[in-house]
Amino acid sequence: MAELQESAVALVLIDVINGFDFEGSDGLVHAARRAAPKILALRERAHEAGIPVIYVNDNLGTGSSDFGETVAICSSSDQPGHDVARMLVPMEGDYVVLKTRSHSAFDGTELESLLRRLQARTLVLVGFATDVGVLGAASAAHSRGYEVVAPADCSAANSEPLHEKGLEQLRAAAGARTDDSLAIDLASLRYPKHEQTA
Repeated sequence: MAELQESAVALVLIDVINGFDFEGSDGLVHAARRAAPKILALRERAHEAGIPVIYVNDNLGTGSSDFGETVAICSSSDQPGHDVARMLVPMEGDYVVLKTRSHSAFDGTELESLLRRLQARTLVLVGFATDVGVLGAASAAHSRGYEVVAPADCSAANSEPLHEKGLEQLRAAAGARTDDSLAIDLASLRYPKHEQTA
């Protein structure tokens, strides 16, 4: 893992390493395939801007702390979402936080401790599903005082109505900005104006 560098913003990927191996996942898989290239492009922009990238992911109930095992399971060709998982495998230097005891990005995880060490104040949240994991992470982040950005084209839900409802709740419950990813100026988040003029 790369040496920790402080940043006012962090990109947080929620449950993007996911096999979608559950009944009724077809709609989510289809939507995730549309969102995955947008997530990948945003991750590349974050890397270029020196913004930390954090994967917050279920461990699939394996009880293992080896994220490589989760990646291998989700990338297996027998998993409905294997192509999404393969596209979004973490890069060297990315951080990984495993949710081992609950579905919460914060409760029982090292996420908040990592964010404090990074001195992040704004979180750009992407992933699956918009109305579940992303919304839950955004609500928890907002309650802890973080600013939340949740690009509309970088998350997915089981249906378009659920995705739109999730975005509406993100704005209402977490005060999130939900612009498309290309409208997000990562540099301005990395270096807020008051810091640039200090």
